[in-house]
Amino acid sequence: MSAQNLLVELFVEELPPKALKKLGEAFATGLAHGLKAHGLAPADATVTPFASPRRLAAHLTGVLARAADKPVSQKLMPVSVGLDASGQPTPALLKRLAGLGADASAVAGLRRAMDGKAEALFFDSVAPGADLAAGLQKALDEAIAQLPIPKVMTYQLESGCALPGWDSVQFVRPAHGLVALHGAEVVPVKALGLKAGNATHGHRFEARVDPVPIAHADAYADTLAQDGAVIASFAERRADIARQLAEAAARVGGGCRPIEDEALLDEVTALVERPNVLICEFEKQFLDVPQECLILTMKANQKYFPLLDAQGRLTNQFLVVSNIRPADASAVIGGNERVVRPRLADAKFFFDQDRKKTLASRVEGLGKVVYHNQLGTQGERVERVRAIAKAIGQRLGGEVLAQQADTAARLAKTDLLTDMVGEFPELQGIMGGY
Repeated sequence: MSAQNLLVELFVEELPPKALKKLGEAFATGLAHGLKAHGLAPADATVTPFASPRRLAAHLTGVLARAADKPVSQKLMPVSVGLDASGQPTPALLKRLAGLGADASAVAGLRRAMDGKAEALFFDSVAPGADLAAGLQKALDEAIAQLPIPKVMTYQLESGCALPGWDSVQFVRPAHGLVALHGAEVVPVKALGLKAGNATHGHRFEARVDPVPIAHADAYADTLAQDGAVIASFAERRADIARQLAEAAARVGGGCRPIEDEALLDEVTALVERPNVLICEFEKQFLDVPQECLILTMKANQKYFPLLDAQGRLTNQFLVVSNIRPADASAVIGGNERVVRPRLADAKFFFDQDRKKTLASRVEGLGKVVYHNQLGTQGERVERVRAIAKAIGQRLGGEVLAQQADTAARLAKTDLLTDMVGEFPELQGIMGGY
């Protein structure tokens, strides 16, 4: 029962970025749970998940080629049922033993023990331990079935079929490769219509070789990094991006720092296999637009990291996490600057148009905006809020505060009718403030 480290990888088409981190963790956890349940992995096995845009993988330490045999004790029946008055086995007992692969010769070895208030017969045997191929197959099937897939795809296997649906597979994205290595040996398992091997694929454009052979389970991450130009570990890739973002901001100077957004960092990590942070900029005239609008469109639409100065004000420079590392990155930088310009121009246009009308002039329009089918329009809602606000203001600060509260309540929802909030609903309230 030799123990070796195990590596399993599913190579797929681009996975949904917002789900990638959970998918990678669930795949590794599911495999580990299945192998431990079959006695193939120790309880303290180290489990390392890997997840990149095109792969889910897991590395487990100390996995056995065959699990240890286990003693098994099975209750057969009460002694009064299994043995007659002379101590001979009854037909019921012989039938039960036959179902377990034993015969009458096993009767003498049956163990008697109390089971509640009655004495029962127990059949003690030794169950052979599962071999790795069978145990891993079950663990792999269960891990795939239990993945938290946001939306399942149905696709045809590459072999094709005369009638659609005969060779179809369901998974989060089409799978094209399976690696299963126990040390340096391939484990003969199957998944999603694929047979396990020892080769995967690296970066689409920058891999040194294709396919990328994996010599040993422990060489997976290093081989992918060197020959495949891929950082397979989600955590390592995320840390590398964070480091590059900080270094790029330091190069810009002036106390600049990238905006802090953990969700954005996770999403960008799930979009690239070989991160390369580049510094870009846009025209300063766009800084006349409220910075919340610019920050939102750069983050939500382009997955960029805006740069803030030491006072927390938006600058006209931003950081892009590219997936390639060309010798001359000017084309990549120029392309991203061209892409973001129309987005910022739209934000500026909406802001300029919205400022041509006051909030007060929009109050009447709230009567045409449905708030709730049973509660009427936003206009009716505003009137209710005004009455409450005015009453509270009157009690807290007299007539002056009551009028101020009434005005605030009357205008609070009017920015719902602005072009800016129509384009960016997240800015409701913020745009009203401006």
